[in-house]
Amino acid sequence: MSSKKMISLKDLFSDARSRNKRLFLDYIIREWLLFASAIGFLITSVFFKNIPEISSAELEVILIITVLFITVKGIENSGLIISLARRLEAGKFVGVKLITATFFLSMLITNDVSLIVIVPLTLILENKRKDVLIILEALSANAGSALTPIGNPQNLFIYWFYGITPTNFISAIWVFSFSFLIILILLSIFLGTNKVIPANEAKSVNKHGKFYVLFFFLILTVVLRILPLWVVVLVPLYSLVWDRRSLKIDYGLIFTFLFFFLLAGNLKLLFDSSLENSGHVFILSAFISQMISNVPTALLLAKFTDKWQALLWGTNVGGFGNIIGSLANLIAYKFYISAKGEKNILSFTLKFLALGYAFFFVGVLLYFALF
Repeated sequence: MSSKKMISLKDLFSDARSRNKRLFLDYIIREWLLFASAIGFLITSVFFKNIPEISSAELEVILIITVLFITVKGIENSGLIISLARRLEAGKFVGVKLITATFFLSMLITNDVSLIVIVPLTLILENKRKDVLIILEALSANAGSALTPIGNPQNLFIYWFYGITPTNFISAIWVFSFSFLIILILLSIFLGTNKVIPANEAKSVNKHGKFYVLFFFLILTVVLRILPLWVVVLVPLYSLVWDRRSLKIDYGLIFTFLFFFLLAGNLKLLFDSSLENSGHVFILSAFISQMISNVPTALLLAKFTDKWQALLWGTNVGGFGNIIGSLANLIAYKFYISAKGEKNILSFTLKFLALGYAFFFVGVLLYFALF
């Protein structure tokens, strides 16, 4: 009897170790960019015997992004976004509505959150081409988020780091966003997702929703430099006291920002040069985004150039292409594969790459046609 207990305890501990090992490996894989940036910072710091300083502008970016993430998480948890999105399910031209909703939501609540809302709605549609529709939604999220400073993390960094005015920012990128919106609408019409489906029951909105909407506009006024930066501290204070669920954000990305700022400081010592040609900045940022994603690309190259328009275009064009070009791509990809199973991986991946790189090269041609 005691032998059986010992065996069962031994099996229990063995299972626990295996489970913990899998969780650890999953975490490493999920946060590979964080670990790569940390290791890169440590290696370059030892090599140069230097600990780079983080500028006040970089610290301000980290603060604003953190507070924005908390606010968007609070709005997401409140049920407000999903309640609005579910109204899109009824009526005709569902595909067009989902594409345009993703585009405009991405401008305000970031590209990844818009897909977290829209893609699950798309998966319940009875349509044979929902895989292509989801890919178009990912592309729409990247196109829409490019239009505003708060649409994605690299935009917010570029906007704040270079001290750009809102008017200059939007005027530099609006052609990119709306050109792709027209293409996406035409493609979604071609898909023929026009079936009338009933609207789902609206999700109730909790009491915190209205406060986070107010906080969102408060952050917007800070980003527009109307109110001072310290005002955003009200958001985490509110969450800490009344709604701690909203504090469960992607801290891995926050620390990735920190380590890439430090790594970029050391790399500046290594190369000690600057990128003066706008075309070179654009091509370099677009193609590096295909390897390490567009957010860290912006962080790395910003210290080497003052050509912010080229960097803005390059990192947003770089969000197209392969699956790791942007976080939005990864979210859409994982949602579909999780819902449809591994047997659809090859087909979906090939379609994703085909459409992604078609948009990527259209973006490259569009840049050189305009600049």
